[in-house]
Amino acid sequence: MTMPRAALILLVALGLGACGDNTPAPKPPPRELTRAANGNYCNMIVIDHLGPKAQVFVSNRNDPLWFPSVRDAMFYRLLPEDDSTVIAIYVNDMTGQNWDHPDPKSWVDADKAWYVINSNKVGGMGAPEAVPFATRNAAVDFSRRHGGDVRRLKEIPSSYFLDPVDTPVPGAPSVPGAIDEAPKP
Repeated sequence: MTMPRAALILLVALGLGACGDNTPAPKPPPRELTRAANGNYCNMIVIDHLGPKAQVFVSNRNDPLWFPSVRDAMFYRLLPEDDSTVIAIYVNDMTGQNWDHPDPKSWVDADKAWYVINSNKVGGMGAPEAVPFATRNAAVDFSRRHGGDVRRLKEIPSSYFLDPVDTPVPGAPSVPGAIDEAPKP
């Protein structure tokens, strides 16, 4: 076989290989939240936290990463933490849910959800929460009762998830010498 013919065969083989099915694999379905799920950052039992939760599927794991708040999951999504690729994110659909104990099976694709930000509700870790809903009408209804703005995920500035927030613990004693405390004469 001559060199030009071998090169031609190689090019044809590579070209045919590139014609394969490039459709992305389907997203894995959301999992039911159980007591076995620990938070990715905090290692706490996720189901014990109030408010909406999130699960994130990444390329190098079969099981989702769990988060006790939507805010934490979006924080994870926005940071270049490791080499894994986010495949799917699901958040609790809070339509008709009990804030303290959302249904562990009530999931909606994070990219398809409607969110209420800047409401009077805080998430499972005590920080402002992006409260997810499957429909715009449910989000608008929630915002009428609890304040806030209705947005799609892509309309929420990354600073909403990444900026530090003050999360005081109710009833906790003040710490003498804390930075925000004025020195005593």
